[in-house]
Amino acid sequence: MASNVSERRPVIGLTTYLEQAKQGVWDVRAAFLPQQYFDAVTASGGIAVLLPPQPFASEAAGPVLDGLDGLILTGGLDVQPELYGAERHPLTDPARPDRDEWELALYRGAEERRLPVLAICRGLQLVNVARGGTLHQHLPEALGTERFRIGGGVFATNTVTVDADSRLAGLVGAGDVEVHSYHHQGIDRLGHGLIATARTDDGLVQAIESDDGGYLVGVQWHPEENAEDRRLFAGLVAQASAYSAGRNEAVSA
Repeated sequence: MASNVSERRPVIGLTTYLEQAKQGVWDVRAAFLPQQYFDAVTASGGIAVLLPPQPFASEAAGPVLDGLDGLILTGGLDVQPELYGAERHPLTDPARPDRDEWELALYRGAEERRLPVLAICRGLQLVNVARGGTLHQHLPEALGTERFRIGGGVFATNTVTVDADSRLAGLVGAGDVEVHSYHHQGIDRLGHGLIATARTDDGLVQAIESDDGGYLVGVQWHPEENAEDRRLFAGLVAQASAYSAGRNEAVSA
């Protein structure tokens, strides 16, 4: 007997890098994402689908999103400062317009569909820019500390304080939470319709949500790096399951 369609695992799209990669004799551009991301999705009950940058992003985003129940905007290189009207800082990463265009198209399409979104590190920054906000391009200059990126591929540990009246608190608890950080940029001016739901003791925004009731949880840290705590992924998968069930009910009505 076929299983009920509403009981299927939700499909979660994860944005990826498009980077030079080596495998055997091959040295080519390839879609790439650390395994920790999709392990966290599958361990939480979802089906992970990788979404590399696409040409004609605005045309491609709609059909892709129509096949998803949730979206994760993953970490990566810096968002182009030109997108928020700033001059480029010498330490800002080289521009990656293909990824910026693709992820902006995906996020805006997800907003229109009320698709659940989890935004991680760069993803949080991209959402803030999409909503008209700005970024600090180099936090050591803005805050006088290297605490958020110690380098060498080693994640820093920082304590963030989560607001009690937030979706995030419902997932990880209110108050102080230890997180894994690896970033040198962060939110300066908060984007329209966004609420800061966690900060560090220096005032830097560490998490955001939307004020319109849609499911958006954005965090400046890297929850995929903590295999013992996948609550943010479980929260997204649960919301994606509800989204899928609601869509199926609408189709069969």
